[in-house]
Amino acid sequence: VGRMVARPMQIIYVIHARLVNQVKSQFPNNDALLAAVSLIDEHGGRHVRMGNLAFVGSHKVNGVSALHSDLMTKTVFRELHQVFPDRICNKTNGITPRRWLMQANPELTGLLRETIGDAFLDDASRLKDLIPYADDAAFRAKFRAVKQSNKARLAQLIQDRVGVQVNPEAMFDVQVKRMHEYKRQHLNIFETIALYNDIRANPHKNWVPRVKIFAGKAAASYWQAKSIIRLINDVGNVINNDPTVGDLLKVVFIPNYNVSTAEIIMPAADLSEQISTAGLEASGTGNMKFALNGALTIGTLDGANVEILEHVGADNIKIFGMTAQEVEDLRVRGYNPRATIESIPALKDVLDAVAGGVFSPNDQHRYSGLVDSMYNSDHFLVAPDFVSYAQAQRELDTLWLNQDQWQKKAVLNTANMGWFSSDRTIAEYAREIWGIPVA
Repeated sequence: VGRMVARPMQIIYVIHARLVNQVKSQFPNNDALLAAVSLIDEHGGRHVRMGNLAFVGSHKVNGVSALHSDLMTKTVFRELHQVFPDRICNKTNGITPRRWLMQANPELTGLLRETIGDAFLDDASRLKDLIPYADDAAFRAKFRAVKQSNKARLAQLIQDRVGVQVNPEAMFDVQVKRMHEYKRQHLNIFETIALYNDIRANPHKNWVPRVKIFAGKAAASYWQAKSIIRLINDVGNVINNDPTVGDLLKVVFIPNYNVSTAEIIMPAADLSEQISTAGLEASGTGNMKFALNGALTIGTLDGANVEILEHVGADNIKIFGMTAQEVEDLRVRGYNPRATIESIPALKDVLDAVAGGVFSPNDQHRYSGLVDSMYNSDHFLVAPDFVSYAQAQRELDTLWLNQDQWQKKAVLNTANMGWFSSDRTIAEYAREIWGIPVA
């Protein structure tokens, strides 16, 4: 009683004063650095910079993938990293195999137990014991049979929810995640339209049958994301009812996406779409869930895709598009989306069709805003990555025709995903951040 209780702003000003003294001592006469790390924003009235306060008040600050952590040191916390060079560390996200393998994919779990024993159930790193079996034709046949069973289950869910009959023998090409322009579902659907155009123009070519599967939720007020969802459904309505295409291409958007639905989708995927603009996806965990269940990844060098590449090997993942540094360089040089689009005939034809109402004949202007944003901004750089993405897809078609090689790569994805267990992530937090014992 009688003691003065410090108010929050008084505490913040004390922390701020200590920070100012430290910076002045370490970096004398560096007013620019001092202004950048300041806890108080003096522009337009005084405001607390909560990000800076959180950084200064923490003994460790971690990113959730190697790329994310590296970007933090170069972008959002660049100046604070100068002052506290040992503070930023990395803890790559993980997933729990107990849900995303054992519960979601009991058939594959059973095959793995039969093949390599039970050690991986408690220690996911033991999935590496599966590596020699990637060269075993008999095992690959069993592995593929499990995948086909899971695909049949997903095909039934699609029939029940969407009313579209799909062929489980086709490649199940899946992009399920939160709907957002930086995750570039529109890159996927634009390339799908380009593929549709090619199939109609060359119906006798040896096309690989594909089922393009989308799911995800958009924020309630996110108009552009909702527009992309509607476009996917409209494109599906046209393609799925075109007799000239038949089973060569189907497009479905599975509604009401949730964890229970994901547990059916993940084990059934042949191809995992992880195609965000490089430098914008902090980590991602869907990419891990798909790969654990034997899907190949098509992706940019973004988020945890970088580490998946390192663990599964460059031959077992399909990387395309610009790097984060190339994205930054393009933005600095200046990007002209209209000129880029007009230099890519296939993409221009797609956008002309979308803008012209080919997929929305009852409302020809439905997608004018989406198409205009491509020509006038294309902030997430769909056009510069379009050709690379389309080429990567056709290379995957060629690989699919050699099922022995495809299944070998699928097995190696499962075998090399143990490092992405959340058990490893939590153990790293315990040892290196929390300072508590690990059992």
